[in-house]
Amino acid sequence: MAKTRPGVSGTRPKQGTKDIDSYTIRGTNKVVRVGDCVLMRPSDSGKPPYVARVEKMEADIRNNVKVRVRWYYRPEESLGGRRQFHGAKELFLSDHYDAQSAHTIEGKCIVHSFKNYTKLEDVGAEDYYCRFEYKAATGAFTPDRVAVYCKCEMPYNPDDLMVQCDGCKDWYHPACVSMTIEEAKMLDHFICSECAEDDVKRSQNGFHPPPVSDTTVEAKRQKR
Repeated sequence: MAKTRPGVSGTRPKQGTKDIDSYTIRGTNKVVRVGDCVLMRPSDSGKPPYVARVEKMEADIRNNVKVRVRWYYRPEESLGGRRQFHGAKELFLSDHYDAQSAHTIEGKCIVHSFKNYTKLEDVGAEDYYCRFEYKAATGAFTPDRVAVYCKCEMPYNPDDLMVQCDGCKDWYHPACVSMTIEEAKMLDHFICSECAEDDVKRSQNGFHPPPVSDTTVEAKRQKR
């Protein structure tokens, strides 16, 4: 099974077909319905399964089922390629639609919103997330801007641990503040260099900041 060109259907509609509400994945008891996200078998067995959202299902008079899908792209499949802030489970919802045999569906998965994904306690093999829509023909993303963090001014990658400054409340990658991951995990409190300099200036002017509370530093933990 291979992805066809954007905007081009892999099969043409045939007469005598009817829309159906559900499809049971062959060899399993998993039921797929319109709106579900599925894993689809790639033509190259060495590649990970494709991820798509089912938009429509129909069966012909012989009960052969076709699914119309909207593809999710992995970062490495996009024109810009994978970047540092892209998480291992990140997908882009594309404008690339296609029609495939339902027999190419291998399983179901969940594509979370970025916000909901970052709240997961445990990330399973079937959990993914999406924060961008992607135009396959032009390589354009929506939204074209997202919040950035740290000195490196990169968007948040939920796979990376970050530490939060007790002063300015900004988030930092340990490596960007000359710290190892192991050191970051042992922190109770963290003050970034800019806030530390501000504290020095205030104390020189006779102002003494109140002590830091006993609450432990928050950290954006690695999810696997």
